[in-house]
Amino acid sequence: MTETRDPRHLINRKLEHVEATVFGGVERLTSTMLDDITLVHQAFPGFSLEDVETMSYFLGKKISSPIMVTGMTGGTPELGRLNGIIASVVEEMGLVMGVGSERIVIENPSSEESFRVVRRNAPTSPLVANIGVPQLYRGYGLNELKTIISVIEADALAVHLNVAQEVFQPEGETDYREETLAKLRDLSKEIGIPVILKETGCGLSIETVRRFSSYGFHNFDVSGQGGTSWVAVEKLRGERRGNWKSRSASVFSTWGIPTAATIMETRWSDPTSFIIGSGGLRNGLDIAKAIALGADVGGFALPVLEASLEGKNSVRSFLNDVLFQLQAAMLMSGSKDVKSLRKASIVIRGGLKEWMESRGISLSTYDKVRKGGY
Repeated sequence: MTETRDPRHLINRKLEHVEATVFGGVERLTSTMLDDITLVHQAFPGFSLEDVETMSYFLGKKISSPIMVTGMTGGTPELGRLNGIIASVVEEMGLVMGVGSERIVIENPSSEESFRVVRRNAPTSPLVANIGVPQLYRGYGLNELKTIISVIEADALAVHLNVAQEVFQPEGETDYREETLAKLRDLSKEIGIPVILKETGCGLSIETVRRFSSYGFHNFDVSGQGGTSWVAVEKLRGERRGNWKSRSASVFSTWGIPTAATIMETRWSDPTSFIIGSGGLRNGLDIAKAIALGADVGGFALPVLEASLEGKNSVRSFLNDVLFQLQAAMLMSGSKDVKSLRKASIVIRGGLKEWMESRGISLSTYDKVRKGGY
């Protein structure tokens, strides 16, 4: 039995989240550790910029570039307008897009249009639906999942993990019990599309990925530390309400696994998995580094959301810049295509190297793993 609540609290929360992420100074509170990675410069690549091929695949579906706009928002007419703007450009460029949590669709069906616009504006792009783990524990089953999938005619379902955010959210739900994974495993056999387990700014660890793999899950959006801090977002919301949790939130606003480290931990734990490298990526060089380190595609949300506030041309301009930066990084690293980029020579140093050593990840062995030599 699904628990229903007044949907107005979800609408207000979604609006507050957008306001906080765009205007609240809640990003880049700590490092992604991508700066600890250098793609080795190749002075004579052996081909030209025009020869660079960015075509890739997203869970078996061809995409023009390994770039994803990860799940952000939806739920109100204004947020639906932003979703529509982003989806139009994603379709033009042949990319991938996720939407924000669709829990509101179940609790307030009138919000469906703010999500339906995504498939209408992106008829051929791979789209990713979105729901949270706590909702599965609290009663969401096959009917609810089929509903949120059908609203955007999704090609995959992201089940998001945001325990750090929920802990400090004034109305947070921290139901992350083991039996939820067994339930999701059973549901995944019936929904007909791949399931992606998605963090929300704190990253996935070796231990967590191994647990997920044991249940048969092998698609991950790592969403590491270094981008938006959702603990910091909830600190702002809590302070407005005088909520007692906000006094402790600042202690944990830099909690998590840096993006570069979580890509490595995930690839190390499950070498054949499909990995979306996200969390603080802001340009095409970040995407190139994420892929060379072990991700299959690179993703970001906030910079696209910010661009969408200025309209379609701004989103198009931002994503075209990202694409050019990715192509430039590929040329200068001697990577003619994405497969070559995954095997490009890299140097790992500083905090990321120390992280690897402390977690028992051998540099030489990892180099073979990231290149596919499991």
